[in-house]
Amino acid sequence: MSEVETVRVQDIPEGATIVDVREDYEWEAGHVEGAVHVPLNTLPLRFEELDPDEDLYIICRTGGRSWQASQWLVGQGYSAINVAGGMDEWFEAGRPMVTEGSETPRVL
Repeated sequence: MSEVETVRVQDIPEGATIVDVREDYEWEAGHVEGAVHVPLNTLPLRFEELDPDEDLYIICRTGGRSWQASQWLVGQGYSAINVAGGMDEWFEAGRPMVTEGSETPRVL
Protein backbone atom coordinates (compact mmCIF):
# COMPACT_ATOMS: atom_id res chain seq x y z
CA MET A 1 0.00 0.00 0.00
CA SER A 2 1.32 3.45 -0.87
CA GLU A 3 2.14 6.04 1.76
CA VAL A 4 -0.03 9.13 1.65
CA GLU A 5 1.41 12.48 2.72
CA THR A 6 -0.90 14.51 4.94
CA VAL A 7 -0.76 18.26 5.59
CA ARG A 8 -2.81 20.74 7.59
CA VAL A 9 -4.70 23.55 5.88
CA GLN A 10 -2.11 26.14 6.91
CA ASP A 11 0.61 24.12 5.15
CA ILE A 12 -1.00 24.24 1.69
CA PRO A 13 1.26 26.42 -0.47
CA GLU A 14 -0.08 29.50 -2.22
CA GLY A 15 -1.35 28.66 -5.71
CA ALA A 16 -1.61 24.93 -5.00
CA THR A 17 -4.06 22.79 -6.94
CA ILE A 18 -6.84 21.78 -4.56
CA VAL A 19 -9.13 18.92 -5.52
CA ASP A 20 -12.41 18.81 -3.59
CA VAL A 21 -13.88 15.29 -3.43
CA ARG A 22 -17.09 16.18 -1.58
CA GLU A 23 -20.59 15.67 -2.93
CA ASP A 24 -22.27 18.26 -5.18
CA TYR A 25 -24.47 19.71 -2.41
CA GLU A 26 -21.42 20.18 -0.15
CA TRP A 27 -19.47 21.90 -2.95
CA GLU A 28 -22.39 24.18 -3.78
CA ALA A 29 -22.69 25.32 -0.14
CA GLY A 30 -19.07 26.44 0.02
CA HIS A 31 -15.68 25.60 -1.44
CA VAL A 32 -12.18 26.92 -2.04
CA GLU A 33 -12.14 29.37 -4.93
CA GLY A 34 -10.30 27.83 -7.87
CA ALA A 35 -10.54 24.28 -6.52
CA VAL A 36 -11.31 21.40 -8.87
CA HIS A 37 -14.47 19.48 -7.99
CA VAL A 38 -14.25 15.73 -8.49
CA PRO A 39 -16.65 13.91 -6.13
CA LEU A 40 -15.08 10.79 -4.64
CA ASN A 41 -17.53 8.45 -6.36
CA THR A 42 -16.56 9.87 -9.78
CA LEU A 43 -12.80 9.83 -9.22
CA PRO A 44 -12.15 6.49 -11.00
CA LEU A 45 -13.93 7.89 -14.07
CA ARG A 46 -12.43 11.39 -14.00
CA PHE A 47 -8.92 11.11 -12.52
CA GLU A 48 -7.30 11.51 -15.94
CA GLU A 49 -8.61 15.11 -15.95
CA LEU A 50 -5.97 15.79 -13.26
CA ASP A 51 -2.28 16.44 -13.94
CA PRO A 52 -0.17 13.49 -12.69
CA ASP A 53 2.94 15.71 -12.60
CA GLU A 54 1.40 18.30 -10.29
CA ASP A 55 1.05 18.14 -6.48
CA LEU A 56 -2.67 17.74 -5.85
CA TYR A 57 -4.02 18.74 -2.44
CA ILE A 58 -7.10 16.60 -1.83
CA ILE A 59 -9.79 18.00 0.47
CA CYS A 60 -13.18 16.87 1.81
CA ARG A 61 -15.12 17.91 4.91
CA THR A 62 -12.88 16.44 7.62
CA GLY A 63 -10.17 14.35 5.95
CA GLY A 64 -11.57 10.83 5.60
CA ARG A 65 -12.72 10.86 1.98
CA SER A 66 -9.71 12.92 0.96
CA TRP A 67 -7.41 10.30 2.51
CA GLN A 68 -9.15 7.57 0.49
CA ALA A 69 -8.91 9.64 -2.69
CA SER A 70 -5.25 10.49 -2.03
CA GLN A 71 -4.38 6.86 -1.42
CA TRP A 72 -6.09 5.80 -4.64
CA LEU A 73 -4.48 8.57 -6.71
CA VAL A 74 -1.00 7.77 -5.35
CA GLY A 75 -1.62 4.18 -6.41
CA GLN A 76 -2.31 5.48 -9.93
CA GLY A 77 1.01 7.33 -9.98
CA TYR A 78 -0.27 10.79 -9.00
CA SER A 79 1.26 13.14 -6.44
CA ALA A 80 -1.73 13.44 -4.09
CA ILE A 81 -1.54 14.99 -0.64
CA ASN A 82 -4.33 14.59 1.91
CA VAL A 83 -5.56 17.74 3.66
CA ALA A 84 -6.21 16.80 7.29
CA GLY A 85 -9.15 18.57 8.87
CA GLY A 86 -10.56 19.37 5.44
CA MET A 87 -13.06 22.14 4.82
CA ASP A 88 -13.99 22.22 8.51
CA GLU A 89 -10.43 23.32 9.30
CA TRP A 90 -10.34 25.62 6.25
CA PHE A 91 -13.45 27.42 7.54
CA GLU A 92 -12.18 27.55 11.14
CA ALA A 93 -8.91 29.08 9.91
CA GLY A 94 -10.92 31.90 8.29
CA ARG A 95 -9.74 31.03 4.80
CA PRO A 96 -11.86 32.45 1.95
CA MET A 97 -14.67 30.39 0.47
CA VAL A 98 -17.13 30.86 -2.37
CA THR A 99 -20.48 29.29 -3.29
CA GLU A 100 -22.30 28.42 -6.47
CA GLY A 101 -25.00 30.95 -5.59
CA SER A 102 -25.39 34.18 -3.66
CA GLU A 103 -25.65 32.68 -0.19
CA THR A 104 -22.97 32.94 2.48
CA PRO A 105 -20.42 30.09 2.13
CA ARG A 106 -20.67 27.32 4.70
CA VAL A 107 -19.39 23.81 5.24
CA LEU A 108 -21.88 20.95 5.12
